[in-house]
Amino acid sequence: MSEFVGLDPSQLFGLPAPHVATLDDGLHVPFTQTGHEHREVIVFVHGSLCDFRYWKPQLGPLARMYRCVAPSLSHYWPSGLMAAGDGRATAFSWDAHVDEVAEFIERLDVGPVHVVGHSRGGSVAFHLAGRYPERVKSLVLADPGGAVASEGSDAGSDFASGSGSSSRAMPAAPTNALRGKAAELIAAGDVDAGLELFVDSVSRPGFWARSPKEFRAMASDNARTLLLQFRDPLPSFDARAARRIECPTLLIDGANSPRMFRDAVGALEGWIDGVQRITIEGASHGMSVTHAGVFNRALMKVIDRVRE
Repeated sequence: MSEFVGLDPSQLFGLPAPHVATLDDGLHVPFTQTGHEHREVIVFVHGSLCDFRYWKPQLGPLARMYRCVAPSLSHYWPSGLMAAGDGRATAFSWDAHVDEVAEFIERLDVGPVHVVGHSRGGSVAFHLAGRYPERVKSLVLADPGGAVASEGSDAGSDFASGSGSSSRAMPAAPTNALRGKAAELIAAGDVDAGLELFVDSVSRPGFWARSPKEFRAMASDNARTLLLQFRDPLPSFDARAARRIECPTLLIDGANSPRMFRDAVGALEGWIDGVQRITIEGASHGMSVTHAGVFNRALMKVIDRVRE
């Protein structure tokens, strides 16, 4: 862990010490991995307020069968602990994260990989598969973030080439106001109250208070990214962009997930050819943690289907 300053091993929640991948432009990407290097590779893309630690319920159990690799996207923990002058500054952007993950996969030098994205990371993974199809063997989108474009819209159509001209998916006014309040609280130093407001809005009321200590610590470490993402709205999902997805795809949502996520999954189910969908009963937005067994078995089925 020589690349990091002040990283306490207890902060890793029992996961292996992180490595660092250096991209062509000098950006350093922290990541952790488990499993055997010669097995099928799964790359996990985290969402808001998270980092590679979010995937602990997958990185442990699935390591027996696969090589599991989880990067932390730029600006997320532990990038702030990297040694002074280590890497370069980069603007916070979901669009840049797409290219970042694509180059990270290239650095692994294993060919196309299985990609799993959750929430905001689901949007990144979706556009990764459309823009860099040669790097994605299969795709799993768990409660992917982003609104659904209105009928007849081709809002996301330019993003396969990374042109950056897509319309942005703005949340409904009450949701936007609530999240704006969360950002204000965090900016004012009331981090816990801001995180509670935001996390409960994307899961369900009371989720933050009942969350494990590890999740609360991870969200606190990444609280500053919430302010950045509010200035970088996700693009809408639309039929034209979805039809670019040609790899085997699985959609996962929670039966109790907020409607915005279930709406996105429902639309993508109708647009992506040959897609499969699993709705996890009793689960909400954090289904990969709260219902890890069901979630992990679903991933295994997709990977096994690709190998057949």
